[in-house]
Amino acid sequence: MRVQGITIPDDKRLEMGLTAIYGVGRSRAHKILSTVKIDFGKKAKDLSVDEENKLREEIEKFTIEGDLRRDISSHIKRLRDIGSYRGKRHSLSLPVRGQRSKTNSRTRRGNVRKTMGTGRRAVEKK
Repeated sequence: MRVQGITIPDDKRLEMGLTAIYGVGRSRAHKILSTVKIDFGKKAKDLSVDEENKLREEIEKFTIEGDLRRDISSHIKRLRDIGSYRGKRHSLSLPVRGQRSKTNSRTRRGNVRKTMGTGRRAVEKK
């Protein structure tokens, strides 16, 4: 089954398969499936044509994939342009939401490792 150019895996349960779409997580997948009244455990290959169409219509009500990516990047660009603290953090590739950055945030900053010495050398005995 395809939704807006994204192939939903046939062999996974729908609640997990829908998460292949950017902008659809577990909670939104649950919300969509309960609205359409499809069992969470059903697989995409077992859907009828009518169920597929209902599912497709329900998913297209949300902002997903390219539109969502465009919206997010425009919001970040706006923050950079107005010179806000969050915009500066985005442009410097640092954590934006107040996390500590001295020891953590490896994934955000990249794998820049600093080796820490003991601070003093062992005194040699004669």
